[in-house]
Amino acid sequence: MKPMRGLYGVTPDEANSAHLLSRVRGALAGGMRILQYRNKSANAALRLEQATALSALCREFDATLIINDDLELAIAVDAGGLHLGGEDGSLAAARARLGPRKRLGASCYRSLDNAERAIAEGADHIAFGSFFVSTVKPGAVRSSPSLLTEAKQKFKVPVVAIGGITLDNAPVLISAGADSVAVITALFGAPDVTIAAAKFNALFCGNSGQGGNLP
Repeated sequence: MKPMRGLYGVTPDEANSAHLLSRVRGALAGGMRILQYRNKSANAALRLEQATALSALCREFDATLIINDDLELAIAVDAGGLHLGGEDGSLAAARARLGPRKRLGASCYRSLDNAERAIAEGADHIAFGSFFVSTVKPGAVRSSPSLLTEAKQKFKVPVVAIGGITLDNAPVLISAGADSVAVITALFGAPDVTIAAAKFNALFCGNSGQGGNLP
């Protein structure tokens, strides 16, 4: 399994598949190597269409595609992994279906106990948040960057930070221990997605002596 470090892009809800693919290609060109497909407003047919196209695009750039909350879709498009929230099904069952070579992420919110359970059930990376005000989940309870430090000290798996992350506030989370920062708006809503992706990945260069997912 490839190292998990750097920018972790999360797709916005987008009905226009051509526009979505164009933005994702731009982010991949800028060095993004982890992408989560998340579209809460699309029907099953559109989700399959978009996920299939994104799977092919990610393979073109040797990037990992992770599907949000839909095990069957992840299997159907042979995605690189799956991400489950706290109420999105059994991690153990998902791991059994996916096998050992696919990534399995879990939303742990503000809880180290959640993370410990997730890892025991087969998660190979854990996500915490929300750290800042998010337009996607404006009512989410805030987490402290110190949670990332505690998680890195306690667990041996990659730690992902999510929630309102921008180029300005990401360094605080990276310094606290985030292996990846999951970004929606500040990436895909940027005037130039390629430049935004490169700038996010550049934040990881030199941190803890490691580089980000730069080409």
